[in-house]
Amino acid sequence: MSNIIKLENVQKFYKVGKEQFHVLKSLSLEIEAGDFVMIMGKSGSGKTTLLNSLGFLDKFDDGKYLFNGEDVTNLNENQKSEFRNKNIGFIFQQFNLIETLDVYHNIELPLIYEGLLNKVDREKLVCEKLESVGLLDKLKNMPLQLSGGQQQRIAIARALVNSPSLIFADEPTGALDSETSNDIMELLKNLNEQGKTIIMVTHDNDLIKYATKVVKLKDGVVSMEV
Repeated sequence: MSNIIKLENVQKFYKVGKEQFHVLKSLSLEIEAGDFVMIMGKSGSGKTTLLNSLGFLDKFDDGKYLFNGEDVTNLNENQKSEFRNKNIGFIFQQFNLIETLDVYHNIELPLIYEGLLNKVDREKLVCEKLESVGLLDKLKNMPLQLSGGQQQRIAIARALVNSPSLIFADEPTGALDSETSNDIMELLKNLNEQGKTIIMVTHDNDLIKYATKVVKLKDGVVSMEV
């Protein structure tokens, strides 16, 4: 299989007041298409910083980032936005649904940003993705009318609606009970088996069983790959 992501000697610094913190230190990493990668490590090890930088929500200070063999290190903001919308779906711990929009319009948003589909095609895709997470009957509900597990399923449907090749998940089960967490992990596992590459940050060792690859970070460097 081919690499979907390759990082070479990536550096990331944060400045807090007069102090500068070296968060990612000459980090190199390869992820193959079809992997289910768990990024693990203690708080402050650089997990979320790495995920956000891979998703262009943050930027590296030095090093090289290759996506499907293409150098995407120095994209401008418009190019980053276009790249994200085309290639990446995001799932967050707190769901990040817009509370003033119903389920349908939350999932439709990425399609509107892309601006390529007419209303009928958008509706078809939204319903298709909602059905895939088992919540087609919640189409007109508002997010706060749903349980945490249902909200996370809606967030997953939204992440899938643009048919991304890559899904980033930042502690997607962190706000859920163990039974609901298992349901969400089974859903992600099924997506991975359908060909989606998933990169997930977690601190929960019990979830390692779902991974095809585990990357452990310590003090901003890869301490182990399994």
